Amino acid sequence: MAASSHRRSRRPDRRPDRRTVRVPAVAVTAVAAVVLVVSLVVAFRPGGGDDDGARTVKPVAGAQVSGAPTPAAASTAAAASASASPSAASPTPSPSATPSARPSAKPAVPAARAGSRTAPSAGRIQPGTDYQGIATSYDVGNGDGACSYGPTSDVMTAAMNTADYETSKACGAYVLVRASGGASVTVRITNECPAPCEAGQLDLSRQAFAKLAPLSAGRIPITWSLLSPATSETVSIRYKTGSTQYWCGVQAIGHRNPLSRLEVRANGSWVALPRTEYNYFLSEQGSGCGGAIRLTDVYGEQLTVDAVAVRPDVVQSTRVQFARH
Repeated sequence: MAASSHRRSRRPDRRPDRRTVRVPAVAVTAVAAVVLVVSLVVAFRPGGGDDDGARTVKPVAGAQVSGAPTPAAASTAAAASASASPSAASPTPSPSATPSARPSAKPAVPAARAGSRTAPSAGRIQPGTDYQGIATSYDVGNGDGACSYGPTSDVMTAAMNTADYETSKACGAYVLVRASGGASVTVRITNECPAPCEAGQLDLSRQAFAKLAPLSAGRIPITWSLLSPATSETVSIRYKTGSTQYWCGVQAIGHRNPLSRLEVRANGSWVALPRTEYNYFLSEQGSGCGGAIRLTDVYGEQLTVDAVAVRPDVVQSTRVQFARH
């Protein structure tokens, strides 16, 4: 076709001309040179060449190529992809190319990573729900209670009725309490109120009760709900007194939202530890003691804390906190 195109462009006169017959060698040489140049252009243009034979298809930057490339080809493709136009199609990254959330080296303090969310907890106390009940008051003493947090100077606390305490699931929860007259107070659950406390009832510290009504009122109707407050406190881990690598009790302290689950890493999988009424999670066979810990709150958020050494009755900070809701 190249020669045909050349002939159409020259349109020679069909009548004989002696002057053109005298130099046939020059004309033939010129025509041959032009044909050669045109043939080379056609041969080397993208997709050029004869269609009669098989052609080698070269992958274009950004295109997916089937088959496993050699290391050299992979490096070349990566370089081409980096220089390609943003509008070009990008290949789907393989799982191994996804950046890992794990730190490359363990820090001096227990590190924590945010994990994927799970389904919200199915416990009695649910986020975004108002509960009706009665408020009473009691003397909190040194601030310690059934949740085993220990003495504290924070007097804005409360004891949860046994039904809603739910084997210590309410421990550490922040609760907004509202009286019928419009007064409100935020308390943290640190204790359990056994019978005759009934479902929905909160036994407030005297200082917290006084924010709602005079202590002489004794019992007042209230509405309360779960709160996810602003806080500068971070989550800490504490092993129970007597814990070793063969038996341990694990407790989380300072969490913004109530915990629904605590798991330890054992034999390559996560194992959920049972929770006691005194707010420790027990590993009675020693599984995972001193290893990684995963915490899940009632909203389904998970925090994974790298190996925490077994140091009984020592509060070890993780420097992380659950998200606010």
